[in-house]
Amino acid sequence: MGVDAPAQPRRAARADPRRHHRPGRAEGVVKLRRRRLAAEDETWDDVPAAQPEPDVVDSEDETGWKTSTASLSGAARLARIGAWVLIASGPLLGVASLLGTSAPAQSAPAAAPAAQSVADTGPSGFAQLYVAAYIEAGQGTENSLSPYFAGSITLTNQPGTRSTTRTVAVASREVQPGYWTVTVAARVAQKDAKGAWADAGLQYYQVPVQVLGPLSAGGSKKSEDGAAGYAATALPAQVAAPGALKPSGLGYGTDRGSNPADPATQTIAGFLSAYLAGKGELDRYTSPGVTLRAVAPAPYAGVEITDVADDSGNASSTTVPTDGAVRQALATVNAKDASGATYPLTYALTLRSRGGRWEVASLGSAPVLQRGGTPALVAPSPNSGGADGTGVSPSPSPSSS
Repeated sequence: MGVDAPAQPRRAARADPRRHHRPGRAEGVVKLRRRRLAAEDETWDDVPAAQPEPDVVDSEDETGWKTSTASLSGAARLARIGAWVLIASGPLLGVASLLGTSAPAQSAPAAAPAAQSVADTGPSGFAQLYVAAYIEAGQGTENSLSPYFAGSITLTNQPGTRSTTRTVAVASREVQPGYWTVTVAARVAQKDAKGAWADAGLQYYQVPVQVLGPLSAGGSKKSEDGAAGYAATALPAQVAAPGALKPSGLGYGTDRGSNPADPATQTIAGFLSAYLAGKGELDRYTSPGVTLRAVAPAPYAGVEITDVADDSGNASSTTVPTDGAVRQALATVNAKDASGATYPLTYALTLRSRGGRWEVASLGSAPVLQRGGTPALVAPSPNSGGADGTGVSPSPSPSSS
């Protein structure tokens, strides 16, 4: 008892100061909090009122405020749950992907192969050779036709009395797949009673040709494999000449003649002299960026303009228009070779103005046709010396048989 009695007052004395000082400390904390709030109000006046304040992280000893970890622990739980959901759904996603790839894929349609076009080159060439052999064959030489026609042939004419100086296929038509009819024009020379060669005119023969092979050879196969074969199904049939054609008018309504003072004529003359005779450089007469090559070696010694027609609409005007003006011109020239012989030639050109002069912008491959013009078929003229209706009988130079 003597020992325990003094101990109780000391414990009470120790407890009493804490009870007396706790309110004062709370007041200090409140004051500190007010000063800090006032400082924050002065510093962050420009912060919108709707913007939430950041969480206070002060310790209890300094401010008396205790930060709650409820929201943080909730977010952590959600993150852990999401991670486990992803891990658990991995196999399911893999199975779904496997099932999706096992289904037929909706791929883009394959590009259609380029369509092959049937060609008449083979049948036409075969028909030309067949006609030439037929014209030159005679009694006792029927076997010369066996490479073309396998049927029985009996000829009564004297062999070597006719010959062809030229053959060309002028028409071809596929009657059915792999079966053609080809029209061949042949310039025929024939011996007279004295043994001299005379021109028999231009004759036309129709030849039936059957083809075994790919489309490119005139056959019916769509594959390029295998060689092509040709055979005539009958002897040639001599037919009438095809109708002649009267072409439509050309699109050069203005005839300018050959005026050497015309700037357009000067450009054309200089250009064609360089192009055909090698006199000067083409670049001097062409527009910038135009690339043309002269004929080499130069086949002529000189070029003379005989006529120029264009679409200017005014033959008397020689004024060069402003830059960029375009004119279509048709020039007729006499080209002279080294022997002095002259040959007429015609050239279609496009001219363009630049810097007060005309330049050649392009060398056309064909003259410009008149707008709205249409060609017309006319009956061929009866033979007058030459069988082609021209009245000219060229000297034949038949091949020896």
